[in-house]
Amino acid sequence: MFEKLKKLNLELPEVSTPGGSYVSVNIRGNIAYIAIQFPIINGKYHYQGRLGNELTNEDGYKAMQMCALNVLAQVHTKIGLDRIIGLNHFDAYYQSGNNWNDAPKIVNGASDLFLEVLGDKGQHSRAIFGVEKLYSNLCAGLTCSFTIK
Repeated sequence: MFEKLKKLNLELPEVSTPGGSYVSVNIRGNIAYIAIQFPIINGKYHYQGRLGNELTNEDGYKAMQMCALNVLAQVHTKIGLDRIIGLNHFDAYYQSGNNWNDAPKIVNGASDLFLEVLGDKGQHSRAIFGVEKLYSNLCAGLTCSFTIK
């Protein structure tokens, strides 16, 4: 997996710590739930604003990719990537201007990364939610569930 990330000129960031009374990875049986991850890389906030207003579709794609990198960093640190059987589902959240309607395009930033890095284990279903406001005016957020061994 690390070779695949390197080919994409990407690397796993430091894992973030929860901003509230919850855990970032919660395992129940053989399902791991990953708490919402934002485009925050090594403590630096990226892509603050609304898609279609201050931010472009390309920005949104990269923001979702960063969210997915943070998910993988959480899995790597708290579970172990070798324990992944597969990505089950993810919920993608975004904030946008009123006339912007390209959510599937930007959410592909996460989908494409998971498929590229995890191969068949990255096959997933997803849901996309437009919300009024995300933490610290970040444009995107991502929660995931994995089946693990």
